Amino acid sequence: MTARVWWALSVFSSFVLAVALLFAFALPVHADVAVPQLTGRVVDQTGTLSSAEIATLSQKLRDFENRKGSQLAVLIVPTTQPETIEQFSIRVAEAWKIGRKKVDDGAILIVAKNDRHLRIEVGYGLEGALTDVTSRRIIDEVITPKFRTGNFSGGISDGVDRMMRVIDGEPLPVPSPTVSFGHLDDLAPVFLVTLFASIGVGGVFRAMLGRLLGSLATGGIIAALTWLILGSFTLAVAVGVLGFIIGFIADLFSAMGPSTGWSRGGSWSSGSPSGGWSGGSSSDSDSGSFSGGGGSFGGGGASGSW
Repeated sequence: MTARVWWALSVFSSFVLAVALLFAFALPVHADVAVPQLTGRVVDQTGTLSSAEIATLSQKLRDFENRKGSQLAVLIVPTTQPETIEQFSIRVAEAWKIGRKKVDDGAILIVAKNDRHLRIEVGYGLEGALTDVTSRRIIDEVITPKFRTGNFSGGISDGVDRMMRVIDGEPLPVPSPTVSFGHLDDLAPVFLVTLFASIGVGGVFRAMLGRLLGSLATGGIIAALTWLILGSFTLAVAVGVLGFIIGFIADLFSAMGPSTGWSRGGSWSSGSPSGGWSGGSSSDSDSGSFSGGGGSFGGGGASGSW
């Protein structure tokens, strides 16, 4: 009798172990979808939107942020399974942190194309304007009718337009003046002028005031002119420091004698410097230049399907 009991217990233990191993191997297959990297205001992992449509939508969202301060983003993924879109959306919101810190004025339109589900995730600061009811109406009345006809670009664009009109009615802090260092093409002329002014005009000041004071005077003048013309104190300081560094280094080269192509007085001789400037250009897109502002989310918003 005892032997039979031990045999039954052994069989039962083996069965339990086999089931446990089966679940252990099966669980990784149903792992949650990874939160996509925030590479821009519009992230499309399905190829639904064309490059031109992404660029147009991104520019619209960028202009709205510059005017109102609120950050909006769009994410299109194939699926959120095994999670619901609500579970996935809050993970995205917590990772991306769209919206300004302590203002929490961010919102994300998330579309799970294969699941035929979508959601508007709303930050704390917009819950008074972009309420759950309003978000649901935008989904039902604006977005999903176009989704049902296959017009995803139109549905997303119109939905974003309606979201922006609603947010416009919410009193929010005025956006702080910022300089977007992502648009290097726009700043290229500033740095070119800084380079030539630091070497050319700066040589006169260094000849009169000496290396240190002359470089400081050059950087200060460049910073003042940048501030007056562009109205950006941050950029003015950055350009002024750059002008000082370039001027100071140029004068160090001039002290080495004619072999470097510079005379001691800081003027250009018949030679040329052996070094040169090199660098890449940045396309006029969000890639690499957009990030969340630290906004918080609490699960406000609405979901829908088509």
